[in-house]
Amino acid sequence: MTDLSLQKRLVAEILGVGVSRVRIDPARADEVADVITREGIKKLIEDGVITIKPVHANSRARWRHRHKQKLKGRMRGQGKRKGSRNARMDSKTQWICRIRKIRRYLKYLRDNGLIDRKTYRKLYRLAKGGVFHSLASLRTHLVEKGILKQ
Repeated sequence: MTDLSLQKRLVAEILGVGVSRVRIDPARADEVADVITREGIKKLIEDGVITIKPVHANSRARWRHRHKQKLKGRMRGQGKRKGSRNARMDSKTQWICRIRKIRRYLKYLRDNGLIDRKTYRKLYRLAKGGVFHSLASLRTHLVEKGILKQ
């Protein structure tokens, strides 16, 4: 077996690929071993004696399957979790999502005439103070106080 490392290096430089992707036809390896110039290498590339292996990437089939399962809610149990609850969903972000939802609902009630402006301001301040832990708790509060009917 002849040493073709020089020829492989030249091919890699000429075509701008890695040395590991260079493929030389084993039947014509002796012919390639005699060539030591760039011009000679370019001629062999044109003749098809030297070819380049295609780029191989990792298969995404397994990832796609896992991703579909996660979208359905699978694979999210205790065993798959790394990091604290706060690391996975920041408490500040949770608060922002919750308060925006509550304020949106209060605006809807005010704009549709279900509550007056004074009640809106009072409920808005309560929401800012963290009285309502969710939209459901706001609704139960409105029903209990008789502001809204079920």
